[in-house]
Amino acid sequence: MARLQDITDQMLSHNPTVDVEKVKQAYVYSAKVHQNQPRRSNEPYLSHPMGVAHILARLDLDENCVVAGLLHDVLEDELASLDEIQELFGSTVKSLVEGVSKLSKLTFSTGRQKQAENVRRMLVAMSEDIRVILIKLADRLHEMQNLARLNLEEKESFCQEALDIYAPLANRLGIHWMRVELEDLAFQNINPEKFQEISEQLERFKQERGEYIHDVVEVLRRTLKENEINAEVVGRLKHLYSIHRKIVDKMMDFDQVYDLVAFRIITENLGDCYRVLGLIHAMWKPVSGRFKDYIAMPKINNYQSLHTTVLGLHGERVEVQIRTRQMHNVAEQGVAAHWVYKEGERNWRLKEKNLQQFGWLRDLLEHQSETKDSGELLESIKIDLFSDEVFAFTPQGDVKALPRGSTVLDFAYSVHTEVGHHCAGARVNGKIAPLRQVLKNGDTVEILTNAHQKPSKDWFSLVRTSRAKSKIRSLIRTEQRRRSQEIGREILERECKRVRVNLNRKWKAGEVGKAAETLEYKNSEEMLVAIGYGKLSAGRVVALLQATEPKKTSLDTLDEAARSATVEDAKVIQPIRKTGILVQGMDDILVRFARCCNPIPGDSLLGVITRGRGVTVHTESCKRLLDSDPERRIEINWNIQNQEKHTVHVRIRCEDRPGLLANITTILSESGINISQINAKSESGDAAVCNLKLGVVDLGQLQDVLRKIKKIKGVASADRVQL
Repeated sequence: MARLQDITDQMLSHNPTVDVEKVKQAYVYSAKVHQNQPRRSNEPYLSHPMGVAHILARLDLDENCVVAGLLHDVLEDELASLDEIQELFGSTVKSLVEGVSKLSKLTFSTGRQKQAENVRRMLVAMSEDIRVILIKLADRLHEMQNLARLNLEEKESFCQEALDIYAPLANRLGIHWMRVELEDLAFQNINPEKFQEISEQLERFKQERGEYIHDVVEVLRRTLKENEINAEVVGRLKHLYSIHRKIVDKMMDFDQVYDLVAFRIITENLGDCYRVLGLIHAMWKPVSGRFKDYIAMPKINNYQSLHTTVLGLHGERVEVQIRTRQMHNVAEQGVAAHWVYKEGERNWRLKEKNLQQFGWLRDLLEHQSETKDSGELLESIKIDLFSDEVFAFTPQGDVKALPRGSTVLDFAYSVHTEVGHHCAGARVNGKIAPLRQVLKNGDTVEILTNAHQKPSKDWFSLVRTSRAKSKIRSLIRTEQRRRSQEIGREILERECKRVRVNLNRKWKAGEVGKAAETLEYKNSEEMLVAIGYGKLSAGRVVALLQATEPKKTSLDTLDEAARSATVEDAKVIQPIRKTGILVQGMDDILVRFARCCNPIPGDSLLGVITRGRGVTVHTESCKRLLDSDPERRIEINWNIQNQEKHTVHVRIRCEDRPGLLANITTILSESGINISQINAKSESGDAAVCNLKLGVVDLGQLQDVLRKIKKIKGVASADRVQL
C-alpha cells in the first residue's frame, strides 16, 4: 500500500510549490469516510484511493487531481456530498470527483452497450477536463494490480476491457509505462500459462544475452564520448504482451523475434539526435526500410523519437531509439507534459489549441456525437486507438496522420468532408490512383473531385477511419431517409386510393398530422419515413383516417386495414416452428439466423427487420450490423427450452506438429461438441491454421472448450470467427 509520504515526495520532486497540506487533509478525510468499508480482498479500503493518488502523482499531476484521486469513490459509495467536497476542497476538486463518479454510475441492458456508453462518456469528460480520464485510468490500473478478489469470469471481462479500451487510450494519451503495465497485467490474468512461458524465455534470453547488451551499450557510450556528445544510453527489453502479440500475429517462435531488446539514447538537444543517428549509421550498416523519423513527423499521441535498425556487433540486428530529454519526458508523462505550470497551476481544459495538438481526440469527439449505435462506436474507436499511423502529404506539404491501412478516400475525408463526398480519384506521387489504394508513409496525395460524385454503400469497404465512415454513413442515411419518405407517401396514397379516402383533403384538414400524433410520431414526415422503412403499415394510418369519415366502416374492415405494423411485417400466416427467439415478447415471428455470425445461446442479440423476410438475427457484435440501418434494428432475446446444437466457426492458430490436431479433437469430443467440418493447412515456417465448424449448446460451452484448447502446448490462439 502506498504511503502518504510516498505521494507527497513524488509531487514535490516535480513541483516544490505544491500544496501538500491540501493533500494531507484529503488523506485524513478519505481515511475517515472509508474506515468501516472493507474491500473484497479484505484489505483496508483506503489502500485503493491511496494507490490511485500515487499513480496520479507519478504522472506529475497537480494537487487538485491527486486530491480528487483520494476522494474519487466517496460519491459512488454515498459517503459524502458534493456540497461537502466543495466546502472542504474547492470547486475544482468537486468537479473532478463528480466527473469520475458519473463514469461509474452507468447501467445499460447489454455489456457491449455499457462499454460503448462508458467510452462515450469518457470522451466527453476529456473535452471538459483531461484530468477526469487520467483519474479513471489510474483507478483502472490500480484495480488491475489487485485482481485476486475477482472470479475467473470477472477477471477475463475486466482484463479484456483493459486491452480493448484502457491500454489503447493510455497509449493515445502518450503514457507508455501505463499502457505497458495494463497490457502485461491483462495478459498475465487472461492467459497465465503463456505469460509464464514467455517470462521464463525472456529471463533466459536476458541471462544469455546480458553480456552482448552490455557490450553494445559500452560501444555506443564510447562512440558518443569520442565525439563529445553528452547523452544517456540504456538497453531495455520489450514488454511481455508486445512479444506475445508479435508471436501470434507473425506466427513465429520466441527465438525468431529478433527485436527483443531496444537501445535508447537520450540527448541534450535536437541537433545531437541527428548527429548520433549519423554516427550510428557510419559505424553500423542500417537495415533497409527500418528507419522512422518520428521527430519530423510525430505520432498521433505526440511521441517523438528517431528509430533505426542496424546490423550491430557480430552482424546482429540492433534497434536504436534516439530522442531528447524533453521528448523522453513526453513519452513517459504523456498528455501531462503538454500542460506547463503557470504560477503553480495548470489549465487542464482541452481548448482549441490542445485539440489541434490531439487531433485524434477531436475526431473521436466529433464521431461519438454523430453516432448512436454502440457497435459502430466501439468498432471505430478500436480502429482509431489501436492502429499504427501512416503519414501522407498534401501537395502543399501538410502532413496527414492516418491509421495504417488508410486509403485515398480516407485521406480525402481528412482534408474536408465535402472533398471526401465528391472524391472521384487521386494522384499519388504524381500517378493516377483509385479510391481503394492503400497509402504508404511519405506518399503525396492530390485529391481529384467531381461535383456529381456521391458516396455509396460500397465506399464503406474502401475506408478505415471512423471519420470517413461516419461521414459516409451520415450522408447515406440522409438520402435513405429522404427516399423512404417519398416511398412512404406513395404507399399511403396507394392505400388511400384503394379504400377511397381522399388523402389530399385529409392532409389539408390536418388529420394526417393527428394520425401521426396518435401513433406517437413527432410529425407526419416521421410517420411517412416509418411507412417507407416498413416499420409501420399504411393500413394503420388509413384506419385512423377512415375513423373520421362521416360514413363509418365496419369493424371487420378496420381490422383488415390495420392488421400489420412494424414487427408484424415479419409475421407469417401459417404456423411456424418455435425458433427459441422472442421478438418484443412474441415467438410467432418469422426468424432466420445470420450466417455471418451464427448466433448461439448466451450471445447478446440484435435483429434486423426485412420486409417480407422476417427478422434476421445477428450477434450484437456482428460487423455486418454496421452496414444495416439502425432504424430497422430491434431488440430480441433467447427463449431456449432445449439443448439444441447451434453452428459456430472457430479458427485455431498453432504449431505444425504431429499429434496436435488429435489433442484438439480429443478435447472437443470430451466436451460433447460435434465437429461437422474441419480444414487444416500449413502456413509459412512451422505454423498451421485449423478452421472448424462446430455444434455447441451455448456460449458457455464454447468459451469453456476454447479455454482448454488454448492451454494445449503449441496453440497460439483459438477464437470464434465471423464469416
